[in-house]
Amino acid sequence: MTVNNRFASYPSLRGKGVLITGGATGIGRAMSLAFAEQGCRVAALDVDAVAGEQLARELGTSHRFADCDVTETPALREAIDETAKAFGNLNILIASAADDTRHDARSVTPELWETALSLNLGHQFFAAQAAEPHLRAAGGGVIVCLGSIAWLNNTTGMVAYTTAKAGVHGLVRTLARLWGNAGIRVNALVPGWTMTEKQLAQRVDAEAERQIDAAQCLSGRVMPDDVARAALFLASDDASMITQQSLIVDGGWV
Repeated sequence: MTVNNRFASYPSLRGKGVLITGGATGIGRAMSLAFAEQGCRVAALDVDAVAGEQLARELGTSHRFADCDVTETPALREAIDETAKAFGNLNILIASAADDTRHDARSVTPELWETALSLNLGHQFFAAQAAEPHLRAAGGGVIVCLGSIAWLNNTTGMVAYTTAKAGVHGLVRTLARLWGNAGIRVNALVPGWTMTEKQLAQRVDAEAERQIDAAQCLSGRVMPDDVARAALFLASDDASMITQQSLIVDGGWV
């Protein structure tokens, strides 16, 4: 793996066990590679087995990939327990798996609502619940829950998603208060419109480019690596007194 010397290296991350949900695609993939580059042992969970196997080949045998639907809570718990056992410890949980499929509020069904809330919010709680005893046993650790600016900038067309992402902030504040006495820090990482392969293929057209240019303070584009570097900071000892907070990486949109 090529090391990029332009950006920060975090000695406190070396040897740490990291589990990333949605870790084989999009922002999650960038985070898996970034934590591995820092010397962490990375376990990536994802439903995209093809992408997961490709990631596993890139990361090497000291890391793990598990084909896991994170909305299946027993499977999620098993994957977290197996990771902690394989690594000997679990220090960092990144709850990144999400799906921002567009939907008309007038046609939302109970089934769509429950599915969206389960993936975009519910899995973050159950992953944290399963990881907590392992983090506690390690003497403390870090949980980073992925939010979104979508609910902050009045995005329409995916009401279940934006509702779930708003809920992430309540979850983070509650868990940070509950588990802080065990040395467990809990924060939200809140990306703007990030140029993942999926977004570029499906949603970023000329009109989207104009919208981004008009909304962001900065003229560039938020890339998956930008979000991954923020996750490294939140997980490192450099952020040792940061908890219950939200770090927005959006080029100045909100």
